[in-house]
Amino acid sequence: MQIHKIMLLIDKHNAKLIVLLCHHNADPDAVCAAFAFSRLLKHLRPKLNVEIAAAQGPSRLTKFMLKSLPIKLTTHPRIEEANVIVLLDTNTIQQLDEWAERVRASDSPLIVIDHHARHPETERLATISVSDEKAASTCEIVYQFFREAEVKLEEPAAKALFLGIAFDTRHFILANSATLKTVADLIDAGVNVQEVLPLLSLPMNDSERIARLKASRRTKLLKMGKWLIAFSHVGAYQASAARALIGLGAHVAVVVGQREGEIQISLRSSRDFHEKTGVHLGRDIAKPIGEYLHGMGGGHAVSAGANGMGNVEASLKRCMRLFKEKLK
Repeated sequence: MQIHKIMLLIDKHNAKLIVLLCHHNADPDAVCAAFAFSRLLKHLRPKLNVEIAAAQGPSRLTKFMLKSLPIKLTTHPRIEEANVIVLLDTNTIQQLDEWAERVRASDSPLIVIDHHARHPETERLATISVSDEKAASTCEIVYQFFREAEVKLEEPAAKALFLGIAFDTRHFILANSATLKTVADLIDAGVNVQEVLPLLSLPMNDSERIARLKASRRTKLLKMGKWLIAFSHVGAYQASAARALIGLGAHVAVVVGQREGEIQISLRSSRDFHEKTGVHLGRDIAKPIGEYLHGMGGGHAVSAGANGMGNVEASLKRCMRLFKEKLK
């Protein structure tokens, strides 16, 4: 009963302020999980003051989604004053950017709620770690907290959890049976699917369309056995470009970008590639490439990212080498 352990820790420290932190460029799963968790905390301990913040703000899609949800993010979380700090959908403290050192320096207990591959440093820092790689999203873990606490989901929290799950499962393409049972419960709690799902469809602007087309034109293909791995580079919209290359037929897509000296890499693969090769993009590719760039990397089995300092050509070559090592 993980929620009971969390509440015991909160009570032990006589917590008045809890700060919930999400990774940089926070996606809907991270922000929605934080929002629903804040609602649960406020239900269980009404006097708690809870803040939600995302390092460098939420993603463009998340900002669009927030127009239809009662979620308030603070840009200046009171990390030093917090009695308890919670990381959601954030498996490494480095994903907090400039807040990382402030969290590391804090004497307050740290709770980690996540569904990515465990990170050694995060595990060392965490007082409580609720990590479940079998969960398709962090929102699913938070939903289980509601069940454990026997707290009825109100419509705003149910809507948020549904959106987070829908986003991280690519509109349920990656959902398992447990995920679909959770989604059914959320619909029973009042979620209108036809009304909610369009919030995850951000209109594509011309810049994104151009980035996708450039990535396609610049693609270099590496064929390893039956697998086609596409490598490309664009200045922006790397994640969108990687998804586009998968849609065009690549089994794996690696798209690198560089801005003001910082390298950003987005990786995507088909579910078939992961299941038949065992290659986990977050653990096997993104994490080591992040370390190589003196930055960070991680993510899911079929969707991951890394960033750091370096150059585009060297980053692409390093990724190629990692795939060759894993697939040899």
